[in-house]
Amino acid sequence: MPSTLPDGDPAPPSGELPESALRRLGERPFGFYVHVPFCVTRCGYCDFNTYTAAELGPGASHRDYADTAIDEVRLARRVLGTADLPVETVFFGGGTPTLLPAGDLARILAAIDEEFGLRPGAEVTTEANPESVDPAYLAELRAGGFNRISFGMQSAKEHVLKVLDRHHTPGRAAQAVHEARQAGFAHVNLDLIYSTPGESDDDWRASLEAAIAAGPDHVSAYSLIVEDGTRLAARIRRGELPMPDDDVAADRYLIADELLAKAGYSWYEVSNWATSEAGRCRHNLLYWTGGDWWAVGPGSHSHVGGTRWWNVKHPAAYAQRLAQGVSPAHAREVLEDADREVERLMLELRLITGYPLADVAPGAKLAVARAVGDGLLEQEAFKAGRMVLTLRGRLLADALIRDLTL
Repeated sequence: MPSTLPDGDPAPPSGELPESALRRLGERPFGFYVHVPFCVTRCGYCDFNTYTAAELGPGASHRDYADTAIDEVRLARRVLGTADLPVETVFFGGGTPTLLPAGDLARILAAIDEEFGLRPGAEVTTEANPESVDPAYLAELRAGGFNRISFGMQSAKEHVLKVLDRHHTPGRAAQAVHEARQAGFAHVNLDLIYSTPGESDDDWRASLEAAIAAGPDHVSAYSLIVEDGTRLAARIRRGELPMPDDDVAADRYLIADELLAKAGYSWYEVSNWATSEAGRCRHNLLYWTGGDWWAVGPGSHSHVGGTRWWNVKHPAAYAQRLAQGVSPAHAREVLEDADREVERLMLELRLITGYPLADVAPGAKLAVARAVGDGLLEQEAFKAGRMVLTLRGRLLADALIRDLTL
């Protein structure tokens, strides 16, 4: 449970939002995130707000969680009023959402549909541990309205999975993709992690090849980040494992882009590739392009119209507040226009669609010209009035964004 909540202004017990947040409600895409904070075991690299059975304590349980989450969905409807807000995307994350019965996930989704209405063709995703599902479970999810699933594969190599404290067998993720296809899921993602201590280039190539062979239409590949307070950080601090190397991570990214491109996957965000535009994760695109979303669950972060708020962290405190008819929001912040524009640049520049040159702050024009000259931004896109990262630019995206926002 190492994650912590940020500081902010007190959130009202009613959950009421400022008028500025509601002013243009319905003009931006709207989605739901549902956080399910339960895991069988804690992965050594994870600092998400998740709890094993031993960590959960009294006052919260898997059994009651769906009803508690539904209470927050109904709170969301009261707070947002009568505005027409058809839901474009729903994403169940965690934790391991599929530790709950499939029927419970479907009930939460049905409550969102009942209160707000799902837009026709809405994307509905759940994350899953490959060994937390079977064909019957997947069929029940599909019948309940889910049409996209994301499996945490991480690696195809057993010794790499062991360092990450992942407990699924290396071939299980590929089998789960097949089972999801058989259940009728049109869209399937595999998550991979690279630059784990002890992983070689050949190990990483083998993981990519195994993922591609499984046939998902989407692959996410993330460089391992060592977060303070995790078991992995403690092992590195004790000298049991080496710290991941940035140059190695860059080489692994290049390998990923090469192999995925050859297999027909195109990047559309720095860490995400899909076989078609339809295969792109629309929920994440909603985040990256300034949409609104209500996040259900303990520790989850919501955003509506420039107001961001986050719920109390522990599932017991979360359940208690909702049982008392009180918002679970712990604190919030109202973003200034300048802060929102900086965040927009940070997110949109990571996308293949890029960021419009016309919206670049005057003080950043020289940094943009320098980035084009250094080969970090596409020349043709620049001539057409947009900033789009080159492959080299993707490797240096964070540094470039810092230059543009100083």
